[in-house]
This record gives sequence, structure tokens and C-alpha cells, in this order.
Amino acid sequence: MTPLSRRSMLQKTGAIAAAPMISLSSCQEQKPKHQFTFCLNTSTIRGQNLKITDEIKTAAEAGYDGVEIWMNKLNAHIQEGGTTKDIKNLATDLGIKIENCISFPQWIVDDEQKRSEAYDQARKEMDLLAEIGCPRVAAPPAGATNPPSLNLLEAAKRYQKLLEIGRETGVLPQLELWGFSHNLHLFGEVMYVASEAAHPDACILPDIYHIYKGGSDFEGLRMLDSSAIHMFHMNDYPASPSREDIKDSHRVFPGDGVAPIGKALGYLIDKNKPIVLSLELFNEDYYKMKALDAAKEGLDKMKMVVEKAIG
Repeated sequence: MTPLSRRSMLQKTGAIAAAPMISLSSCQEQKPKHQFTFCLNTSTIRGQNLKITDEIKTAAEAGYDGVEIWMNKLNAHIQEGGTTKDIKNLATDLGIKIENCISFPQWIVDDEQKRSEAYDQARKEMDLLAEIGCPRVAAPPAGATNPPSLNLLEAAKRYQKLLEIGRETGVLPQLELWGFSHNLHLFGEVMYVASEAAHPDACILPDIYHIYKGGSDFEGLRMLDSSAIHMFHMNDYPASPSREDIKDSHRVFPGDGVAPIGKALGYLIDKNKPIVLSLELFNEDYYKMKALDAAKEGLDKMKMVVEKAIG
């Protein structure tokens, strides 16, 4: 082989070897900096008194990837002659996902009769949610917000049973922290119950406001395994009133308060998995706005705090 032909072959070989490296580099540059999707919890526009169909349309028109509905609105739709198929088809046609549902069966209470009724209620609701293509439901400590204190190990067993119902229906119950509640107001309590449930589907639904209201630090998010979180409730809170006096209605758009949202989002980004950020507010001032305007402003501000968090 002549020096020229050898040099030519080496050049070609080098070019071929470099090709996948160039392609890989290109892919790395195009890779998104986060894996969040954006969702509207319809509590944010609850004061506008829309039907569930109009809430879903509003979320889609505002540009959200998903919507988080409330069970009472779905029940009202059915009672008025609507069907679960209507809701599923509407979401499909609009290209929006129904990510989660808010409901309050008292599955965690000590009263055995109430708990049994709550499991029946949860199963019926999960069956309906499966029909509309909703994969998740919130599981807060409804019915146990006042003393006495629950035995957390017993609470874990009750959550395990709820998770089994979720397995059977195809709808995942997410254990929700409630900062105002006597029970499960601390991040550590919720993690304990989820862990001791000893179930592969056990997961937590955290919330900026509730973590603060309950008195926990956002460092807890760092300790949460990526498999244990699918959604995160987004909001912010002002400097006043105090933590003891603050209420749901004081929540504000992300970035308009003093919460360490960047820190919280940083821990979520580190999970390196898709997580749904759902805007959950109960602010009377936002209820005075047009629903679409409130939804759009909320989405814009969620995206702004995410961009700031990723730098």
C-alpha cells in the first residue's frame, strides 16, 4: 500500500469513527434540561364555577400538557347526564392528559366502619377514573385532620390496602401531605407511611405550600427516591401572614412569593425522571380573573421559575 493510499484510508476511518461522536454530541446539546410537564389543578379556576368540560378546555387552550380534576366535578357531569366516555374523548381530542384527581375518601381513619366505606368509595371512584384515562388519584389524610394522633404503622397498612385497590383498578393513589392537618403534616411522617406500606407502588404527592405550612424543610425532597414521586403541586406563599396563620387562600403564583422554589425544583431535576408540575391555588383574587387569563398567567410563571431553576 502506498503512503498516499494508507493516509487516505486513515482519513476515511477517522471520519467514520468521528461520526457517531458528532451525532452523540449533537444529541446531548438538544437534550432538554428538565423532564417536567405542566399541569393545571382546576382548583386554580374553581371560583369561576365552570363545568368540568370547560375546565379541561381552559387548561388545553392555555397551553398545559395536563389537567388535574376534582372528583365532585366529574360526579356532577355524570349526574347531569354526561358520561366518562365524554370526558375521555374530550381530553383526547384536545391533546391534553388527565393526570390526577382530587378526592377525599376517609381511608386512613381509625373508625373501621368509616374506613370500610371509604375503601368502597375509593374503588368506585378509581373505576370511573380508569374509564376517563386518569392514572392517579390523591390520597390525603381526609378525616384525620384533627387529634387524636394516628398510629403511623397502622396508617401504613391502610395505605397498603389502598394501593392494592389501585393495582386492581389501574389508578395509583398518591399519599398526600397536608400541612394544616394534625396527622401527616410533616414530610417525615408521610415518608414513613409510604415506606412502611411496603408496596412497590407507594409514592408521595408533595406541595410547596403544604411542606411549608406543616413545618418541614424542603431538604426532605432530596431524600425522596425518584420512583416515589410522579407529581408535585406548584404554588408559592407570601412572607405574611405567618406560617401558623397562613391558609390555602394565601397561595400565590409561583415566583410571586418567598418560597425556595428553585431549591425544591433543583432536587426534582436531580431525580432525572418525568415529573408533572401541577399548579394548585385557591386564591380569591385569581377567581376574579377570567379563567383562561388566570390559567395562562399561572403557566407562564411556572415556566419562568423552572427556567430560573435550571439556569
